Amino acid sequence: MADAKLSSAPLPAHASPLGSPHPMANPGYGKRTAPGQHPRSAHDFAHLPPREAAIAAYIDRLPDGADISVKTLAKTLPYGQCALRTALNRLQQAGHLRRGREHLTAESGSARWITRSWFSRTARDDDWWASFTRGDVPEARREARREARGEAQGAAQGEDPERGRPTRSQAHILLAALGRTTPALSLSQADCAALAPLLLPWFERGATDETIRQALTSGLPTPVHSPAALLRTRLTSKLPPEREPVPEPEPVRPPLRMLECATCRTPGAPEALPGGTCGACRGERAPTRHKAPLPAASVHARAAEIRAAMSLKPRERTPV
Repeated sequence: MADAKLSSAPLPAHASPLGSPHPMANPGYGKRTAPGQHPRSAHDFAHLPPREAAIAAYIDRLPDGADISVKTLAKTLPYGQCALRTALNRLQQAGHLRRGREHLTAESGSARWITRSWFSRTARDDDWWASFTRGDVPEARREARREARGEAQGAAQGEDPERGRPTRSQAHILLAALGRTTPALSLSQADCAALAPLLLPWFERGATDETIRQALTSGLPTPVHSPAALLRTRLTSKLPPEREPVPEPEPVRPPLRMLECATCRTPGAPEALPGGTCGACRGERAPTRHKAPLPAASVHARAAEIRAAMSLKPRERTPV
């Protein structure tokens, strides 16, 4: 009954079915969302058993940094620690979860390994998780480059990096609005269309709408005989200087990562942890290594060396 209730009723993020907010882990720990996931749908975990599907849906709605350890989940979900440990291992086998460590360097220069729990709403195979561990996932690289490029442009331009590039229609709107605040600069439709291209260099050099409006409306002569001619002259003569080019951000280096076995927590290469479990915990025996026998010639030569050494050793006399 508890499984049915959990799987049928979607839970809001950061809230447990028991009504209390889900605890957060210490800063730097807790859940980490894997990149490049598909949009959330009602069938994300339909391939899982009811209990695992309910737990996966709950974890999926938790924010990054939430504590998803077995002990904490047992306090917020109606399952015991043994059941939760089994369910998390099955989520790992299904490709939704991986545990491991990530090497981080602080601004002070100190470095340390941080325990990570990566969760993916979209099931991933072992090859994908191996690529993610190496920092070779295309979605992660694109997000990192986009963030670095957006931060560099925003710092240089003082603008939101998500803001689109100004267009002729925006310039047209700005020119048409001049007559509302300054009637002497009222323009016709044809005048706005002809002057709009002259505003694009202003936008490209970082001028805001208010900066352009001040440059075009301050210190007007009385009367203004030709608004279009006056604005054309000002748009050309008062054009601000070109800005310094925005330096390209340094290539983003992926952090060092390693995965751990879900059962014994032994770190290892992703290739040695299919399904997130090492060979020893899967019951596989390590292959016995037999040394290759020495060639007969080597054996005879070694025996001859031993006999020669023994013949050169002085014999001890036995006391009478």
